[in-house]
Amino acid sequence: MTRKFSLAYLTVPGTHPVDQIRIAAEAGYDFVSLRPIPMHLPNEPLFQFDLDRQLFKDIRNALDQYNIKLMDIELARVREDLKVEDYESAFAAGAELGATDVLSSIWTKDKEYAFKEFAKICDLAAKYNLKVNLEFVTFSGVPGLEGALEVLDKVDRPNAYLMVDTLHAHRSRVSPGDLAKVDRKKFGFIHLCDGPAEIPSLEDPSMIGVAREGRLYAGEGGIDLKGMLLAMPENPISIELPNSKEMEVRGPAGHASRCLVTAKELLAQIYQKED
Repeated sequence: MTRKFSLAYLTVPGTHPVDQIRIAAEAGYDFVSLRPIPMHLPNEPLFQFDLDRQLFKDIRNALDQYNIKLMDIELARVREDLKVEDYESAFAAGAELGATDVLSSIWTKDKEYAFKEFAKICDLAAKYNLKVNLEFVTFSGVPGLEGALEVLDKVDRPNAYLMVDTLHAHRSRVSPGDLAKVDRKKFGFIHLCDGPAEIPSLEDPSMIGVAREGRLYAGEGGIDLKGMLLAMPENPISIELPNSKEMEVRGPAGHASRCLVTAKELLAQIYQKED
């Protein structure tokens, strides 16, 4: 089985979708992961192809031109000030472009609210044959594996899956042994990156800082990527590796290429040793 790779939006943040598609194709990725749902951040570039028909057409043409597929769209968050119903147009447009998955995360500590709203996201996505991948984020409302599995069990939707980001898994102290205990059918795609071995406190600026702009190439940090990957099924890997310094030095294309090269080198080492 040949492992499939996607270039996540946050690896080359702010890059126009058409350029991201070209960069991904030229670097050798199989997919791209695009962000049509805005994060409502200051100075955030908006690529809402569900609302901009010309952008939608340009993306569709680029996917065809470069012979690459759209894997997932992001980010369908659960938070009290957000209406999950607003995501439906992005789901519809993403599915029309060939997307198979949605990335989701939960940013509330209110469990009952989280269960209810995440269930709505799954049901909306199901209308478009989309799978919903729930990511646990160390500094979010669902910070660990146990909480994410609780949501999946409570909501009990056939299109809901677990999405493991290797940085957040490490920082939430999730071991390969913990991952190995999870029903393999629950796993969705995987976010791959490396990072420092040290786990900062939630109050430490590097907790969010590294996650958003200081992740490391596979094999260049202190995370047990081999253990994690061997504990999970060989599902598609979306490389989410924001690193502002590497982006400045290499540019988006050089950085995206280096991400894929190091990931493939790591996998070759892991599975060669296993054979």
